[in-house]
Amino acid sequence: QVQLVESGGGLVQAGGSLRLSCAASGRTFSSYVMGWFRQAPGKEREFVAAINRNTYYADSVKGRFTISRDNAKNTVYLQMNSLKPEDTAVYTCAADVDYRGAYYQGYEYDYWGQGTQVTVSS
Repeated sequence: QVQLVESGGGLVQAGGSLRLSCAASGRTFSSYVMGWFRQAPGKEREFVAAINRNTYYADSVKGRFTISRDNAKNTVYLQMNSLKPEDTAVYTCAADVDYRGAYYQGYEYDYWGQGTQVTVSS
């Protein structure tokens, strides 16, 4: 069982920055593919970014968001810069312990956090 706890959400003005953190339990964290997804009100959940040995981004955040991990701290981060009102959503991290290649698909992931709200005002 892997537990994930996100932090770092909040309210920020357009153009601002936030850094989300996701702390994970588990003794083999370094082997997990970690992902960030988001869901805005009335919309479906969408992929944001993922990391294993490589990093992957949705086109909508490429160049503005950076995913990283610290395996010593069992933590994955999402640095979000140049935030836009359309980035407003609940951001959730997820862990994939048995990677099958579809890092951008929610069904790939085995464990999910509770989510943290990010609100970007215009």
